[in-house]
Amino acid sequence: MIDVAARSDIAEVDLPSLVAAVRLTCADRGVQRASVGLMVIGSDAMASINGEHRARPEPTDVLSFPVDGPEAREGWPADGPPPELGDILICPAAAEEPLTTLAVHGTLHLLGYDHEVDDGEMLDLQDAIVERL
Repeated sequence: MIDVAARSDIAEVDLPSLVAAVRLTCADRGVQRASVGLMVIGSDAMASINGEHRARPEPTDVLSFPVDGPEAREGWPADGPPPELGDILICPAAAEEPLTTLAVHGTLHLLGYDHEVDDGEMLDLQDAIVERL
């Protein structure tokens, strides 16, 4: 089971759709049990976090903070606690894509994918998963 602890500072956000996107992405990548934090936040909070962690004090659409993420894809031991993939932060005010796409994007980052260094595999994978939503 993929346990997603989700909360939103933005009232009109459809959290169940974002949770479903995270779960589908995990299932697609073979992760059957894990925990993920998912937070939808405003521009000021995102700008502060982006400035602190990436030295870019402006809002961005999505940030991911992996914990056990990449190792979860490589056969996490079944006899222990589930891996904690990490946290995904989404800022609707900075989004140019649907929030479900950003949830998929953030989850793929938690799982070790990086579109800034691959040859397009992550974004191709993202598109394939989004089509299944």
